[in-house]
Amino acid sequence: MKRFIAVVGGAALALGAFVPMDQVTAQEVPPVDNSLVGSKTVVESDTGSYIVVMRADPLVASIPQEDLTTPAAEAQGNAIDSTHDAVLAEAGVSTAAKVQDFKNTLNGFSAVLDYNDAIKLAANPKVSLVLPDELRHVTADDDARNGVSQTTDDLGNFLGLTAEGEAWKSGLTGEGVVVGVIDTGIWPEHPSFADDGTFPPHALLDSTVGNPCNFGNTAANPNDAPFTCNNKLIGARDMTETYRAVVGADPDEFQSARDDEGHGTHTASTAAGDANVQPVVFGRTYPKISGIAPRAEIIAYKGLGNLGGFTSDLAASIDQAVADGVDVINYSIGGGANLVTADTISFLFAARAGVFVAVSAGNSGPAPATIGGPADVPWVTAVGANSQRRIFQGTIKLDNGKQIVGASLTLGSDKLRLVDAQFAGTSDLCLANTLDPAKVNGGIVLCRRGGNGRVAKSKEVFRAGGKGMILYNARDDDNLFSDNHWVPSVHIDLTEGLQVKNYIAHARRPQAQIKTEKPGTIDYAPSMTIFSSRGPSPTAANIIKPDITAPGLQVMAGASPFTDAGFVPGELFQAIAGTSMSSPVTAGMYALLKQAHPDWSAAMAKSALMGTADTNVVDNDRVSQAGPFAMGAGMVNPGIVAKAGSAFNPGLVYDAGFLDYLGFLCDEGPEIFANPTGTCGSLAAAGIPTTSQNLNYPSIGISELAGVETVTRTVTSVATKTVKFTANVTAPAGYTVSVNPATITLAPGGSASYDVTFTNVSAPVGEWEFGDLTWKGAGYKVRSPIALKGVALSAPAEVSGTGTAGTTSFDVKFGYTGNYTAAAHGLVPATPNDGVVFQDPDQTPFTADDGNGVIRIPFSMTGAAIARWSLVIPGADDLDLYLLNSAGDVVAQSTNGGTDETIELQLPTDDTYTMAIHGWAVGEAAGLPFSLQSWIVPVASGGTLAVDAAPTAAVTGATGTINLSWSGLTAGVTYLGAVSHSDDTGIIGLTAVSVTA
Repeated sequence: MKRFIAVVGGAALALGAFVPMDQVTAQEVPPVDNSLVGSKTVVESDTGSYIVVMRADPLVASIPQEDLTTPAAEAQGNAIDSTHDAVLAEAGVSTAAKVQDFKNTLNGFSAVLDYNDAIKLAANPKVSLVLPDELRHVTADDDARNGVSQTTDDLGNFLGLTAEGEAWKSGLTGEGVVVGVIDTGIWPEHPSFADDGTFPPHALLDSTVGNPCNFGNTAANPNDAPFTCNNKLIGARDMTETYRAVVGADPDEFQSARDDEGHGTHTASTAAGDANVQPVVFGRTYPKISGIAPRAEIIAYKGLGNLGGFTSDLAASIDQAVADGVDVINYSIGGGANLVTADTISFLFAARAGVFVAVSAGNSGPAPATIGGPADVPWVTAVGANSQRRIFQGTIKLDNGKQIVGASLTLGSDKLRLVDAQFAGTSDLCLANTLDPAKVNGGIVLCRRGGNGRVAKSKEVFRAGGKGMILYNARDDDNLFSDNHWVPSVHIDLTEGLQVKNYIAHARRPQAQIKTEKPGTIDYAPSMTIFSSRGPSPTAANIIKPDITAPGLQVMAGASPFTDAGFVPGELFQAIAGTSMSSPVTAGMYALLKQAHPDWSAAMAKSALMGTADTNVVDNDRVSQAGPFAMGAGMVNPGIVAKAGSAFNPGLVYDAGFLDYLGFLCDEGPEIFANPTGTCGSLAAAGIPTTSQNLNYPSIGISELAGVETVTRTVTSVATKTVKFTANVTAPAGYTVSVNPATITLAPGGSASYDVTFTNVSAPVGEWEFGDLTWKGAGYKVRSPIALKGVALSAPAEVSGTGTAGTTSFDVKFGYTGNYTAAAHGLVPATPNDGVVFQDPDQTPFTADDGNGVIRIPFSMTGAAIARWSLVIPGADDLDLYLLNSAGDVVAQSTNGGTDETIELQLPTDDTYTMAIHGWAVGEAAGLPFSLQSWIVPVASGGTLAVDAAPTAAVTGATGTINLSWSGLTAGVTYLGAVSHSDDTGIIGLTAVSVTA
């Protein structure tokens, strides 16, 4: 399964508009042009499915969540559905093309359409935008997949839920709260979802919108036993209509809400599984487990099939979950970061309805800027993954007396001969069909991480007749995983793995035994996992992401006895890893907060968790302090319920509502409004911040701090008495920080605003520095992480224009005082580079089987300001780009789903580069023709782009305007140029200028 990888220089798709300003009343904001036309560019869908977002509001814009099932709301919803049919008819498209209708948190529908029909629909003034329907995926660790008492597994103890005065002993167990889990479905007979007769009765879910307890489709799969929902598992819906229409169903899949993968069962039981459930794995019992909110009720929404989930099905899941009355949603699903997708829109309205949402941050760490979507939007809580103290462990007993402890959840083995896979097959990676049974049979095999999944390695050992596996990491700062393996296995670090390798090499008859152990402890917890995606956010760097972290390694919870091909079937429990596993921990915490504070908004609940988070978290090196781009505000830390400073009694919160998020979008995506000037001007006039750094968020980020910057925040007291709070600042290195006012006295329910001014006195430009701001008083400590990146000047990365001649302008803000020069470079036309690429058999570039699956094009660059390459091919074929230098090193890559790839270098080193076009998924046996567009903009002055006016000197904190013009271009050609920004030392920044003539 292909993973999202951050694109170097990748251009965001111009998907167009959202945010129905129709629902903003005159009392909230002065009247504005509320049209939703936005950008009507339609990006061709790789899947053939499109999501049509209507201009009119969804129901939750005017109807409270609790009233969505009333007859009046039903009638209004039916009227909304009829408008969907009408716009299809007006475009001459049969209503049979429609697959999903949305009306509660998104007004729109999905349909399988011809691209030209999608364009027709976008032209309808009743339509806001048309989005390609994309696939998202679960965020369990890709490498593996590709209790209320103190006797439970250590997770509850580790998080502070079990002791006197903590949540469970204080009666906060999620009673009366409904948790919606959008995932791969659920295994309903699992003991974590049993109704013991003590759960309160719950009203039946609406059955007019599909089967609310969808099990028993034995015609599709005879293993799909009927099941009647109960007062614990109160509902389970199959929402995979688009998936089934476009992809279909594999023979192993259940065409119902039943989980055929295990992921959804695991996340649901983590968030809200019953208390004191006895896990058994391979016949061995482990300490009892409890969900974080064991008395909460669960509704499962199956939104994914074997290949992932369509955003239309996922948006339909959100839409239905809010109508079903869920209080909390867990969404352990992700993909590419993008602020405007069907699920991000739906979550925006879910937040408006008061639903708390936890989302996985992604598993693409530890590289920076790897946060996925929808975790990148500020109205959901993005959760990173850290280790916990407890470790499921096993011991390797070498015949020389040495014992090595690692991670294991399997049974042990007899004393057996040791075999190094390096000398028992074609490599030491234990890839499929590479081990020689004559050399492996009956032995324990040493395998190195990499090349294939961890469980796939043990399956290969099993195939070759091996009786055990020792798996070792390729580095010492990686994690140790407790997978359900095919043979007795222990997972160890690199150093210990090399010790075993050395023993095998020098012993006459190397032997070892795998011994199972009781769970142990590690002394470096909590530490960030290496896979947890890191910030800064690739779409909105002024918002620190992730928001928070939670345990996401070796989390023991439920499984489906039917699982993905290649994984060990038949088990009801597993201890797996991923931000998929940490997100439901946070969702469970939200259920506890919802029980304690049913009147809190989603933003208040997020603020409570972030402001009280535990910062005692180390990074994946297990030594250094984790920063905010790894752990966010810190690890979830509920604390003593009644004590000042707990998540249940935080003292102060940062609240934000729907209009605040519209203001955020004015900065980060103004093109989504039909009239951004009018709409955002009216928001600003109403006192709503319209810059992303001024969103009333529990953290403070500034990605381009040019000299001096001031941000504003508003705090609301949730304390039980009047409290005087005093600001305490740990300034980021190289900055001074002032808070005004520095003291705030608030009665319960009172609010106050304050300003924070940051001044760069010595911080280097282009580097992030971190600190924090903590409000203290009467035992409360409400902390906000700070992340600042200084710049010599703040200027747009790119401006655009159209026409064979034209003008444009942009502003720059200075972070220094001195000389300044703006110069024009280019414009240069696009150069096509044509070729044909074939399928790479193993989908891995730069390996022996590449053949014509990798096409190489050389580019010699000397004195370039900007070099850009773009490859766009509509359809399901998927090509990727890799740029190599003359030494053969990959210096940039673009590996988006589908073929919409862009790589850009600024001021590249003079060298001969090679662009490799990789056939990741080519459906044509005769190969796929492509035309790679390239632009090499010289540093040398001259060309058709001119700077007509610009400042000649810089003053710290001052802003200047640059006016540009061009002429003499050839119609129908796309050009690229640049404006360089220079001080006395040379070029300090570049703004790309793209012109479509």
